[in-house]
Amino acid sequence: MKCDKCGQDVPEGEEHDYHDQAICDDCYMDALSPTRTCDPWAVYTAKSISDKASGTLQLNDIQTKILKILEETGGVEFSVLVDRIGEDHRVVEREFAALRHIEKVRAEMREDKKVLRLW
Repeated sequence: MKCDKCGQDVPEGEEHDYHDQAICDDCYMDALSPTRTCDPWAVYTAKSISDKASGTLQLNDIQTKILKILEETGGVEFSVLVDRIGEDHRVVEREFAALRHIEKVRAEMREDKKVLRLW
């Protein structure tokens, strides 16, 4: 069967029923716990942890790519970032949110477009 939300193949019996839709694990997780880039508690927690860890942060490959692209370009729209990274938009959104929580990246409006940029 196919996920009603994203269209990916889902093995029979492994689908989740959510609001009259049969969806995959990833879509179910997104529905139950959506990514929030603006989350004051997440920012507070991330800053507290990084302060206690003597400011040393370990970034994963996707987070490093995001920072590099934003440094090279000065800022891009989300769709451009997803295309340049070559990952599913949900993965990029989740990693961008983590970087936002540690105040490495942010978004701003430029000419009526939402642009992602370095903090």
